[in-house]
Amino acid sequence: MRYQVVLLFILSLLLVPGSVIDASREDELRSKITETASEVQKLEKEIKEYEGKVQETKKEATTLNTAIKELQYTEQKLETDIVVTGKRIENTELNIERLDIEIGDTGTKIDRNKEAIRETLLRLQEAESTSLVEVLFIHDTVSDFWGAVNDLQTIQKSMTVQLGELQRNKLALETASKEAAEYRGELIDLRGEYIDKKEVTEITKEEKAFLLNQTKNRQSEFERLLEDRVAKKEAFEEELTAYEQELRDVLDRSLLPTPRAGVLEWPLKSFIITQYYGNTPFATANPSVYSGRGHNGIDLAVGIGTTVYSARQGKVLGVGNTDATCPNASYGKWILIEHDNGLTTLYAHLSLIRVSSGETVTSDQIIGYTGNSGYSTGPHLHFTVFASDSVKIGSLNSRSCANVTYSIPLLTKTGGYLNPLSYLPEP
Repeated sequence: MRYQVVLLFILSLLLVPGSVIDASREDELRSKITETASEVQKLEKEIKEYEGKVQETKKEATTLNTAIKELQYTEQKLETDIVVTGKRIENTELNIERLDIEIGDTGTKIDRNKEAIRETLLRLQEAESTSLVEVLFIHDTVSDFWGAVNDLQTIQKSMTVQLGELQRNKLALETASKEAAEYRGELIDLRGEYIDKKEVTEITKEEKAFLLNQTKNRQSEFERLLEDRVAKKEAFEEELTAYEQELRDVLDRSLLPTPRAGVLEWPLKSFIITQYYGNTPFATANPSVYSGRGHNGIDLAVGIGTTVYSARQGKVLGVGNTDATCPNASYGKWILIEHDNGLTTLYAHLSLIRVSSGETVTSDQIIGYTGNSGYSTGPHLHFTVFASDSVKIGSLNSRSCANVTYSIPLLTKTGGYLNPLSYLPEP
């Protein structure tokens, strides 16, 4: 019977296996992905141990030995960072291959869905071209007639099933394609991060070599270097204070966003706040360090080489390195970013800068890596929030380094320093 033949054909299309891809390769990829993820977890634990050792050295008396030990632990931590990033790259590449297999598999299924639907439409059109009266006269018995009608309804139901399967496969394809695109973007970032961490590691090795060369492995020379750094820092703060005391304009606070959590995002994923804004206990106990003005930002303690993100989308007003002018006196490597809400943020003491002046950045973009550049008693990120209307990048004359000139962010109006915690989420 014609309708029975059509029905058998439709059923045969529905029963065709959906995948022609070797499933064993996909299983192998999933196994490797799980394995590399486990290796990353173990290495991250090792990194935490190195970070703990670095923090422990800070509890000891400041000696040349502890300074060298801190740099050695930092170097070991950074080298493990490089291995972790390499494993993440491997894991991401495996996920991309897995998704490519899935995408190809789903594409094959969609092609078969389309072919099945095309064939079903042709036969449905052929079946529906015959009227019920004609079907009645074609068949010898009433039971044959109702059987033919039932065959037609079955074909229609098969069409509905095929359309539903096609829609599901298309959705699965879109999801897999989107996920693969995200992994490819992540892979580009990870490869850049891998190169950056190798560079930060080299910087740390050079810093250790420089320290050993300058001190000749003698504690007395190390203490002399520390005294020189403190003297430079105090001189810089005096110069900055003298400049700011000459300011006459007062900040217009109506241009600022309402203080609330979430106006800005934290520039680090994890950290310890070691110094707050304003007249903190440290600032009060050491008035010479900030010339009695208090701390103009917050300090976030993390290991060297930790990724730094912009606190909000914005435009890079400038980048710089005060160590190139006067080593160990000021901000070291810094970035200044203006945001779209009346706030501008400063990121200082970096080991590496990954943005350029004039560049537009997003809040999830890596802008640099934490370090110990400039005047810093240990690896941390110094984070300052300015009112945008009260900051510019300018020149400040230095007396502590043979009357050279710094290029740094400078306040232009009284009241331009803002408490970062007024705009950040709860830590």
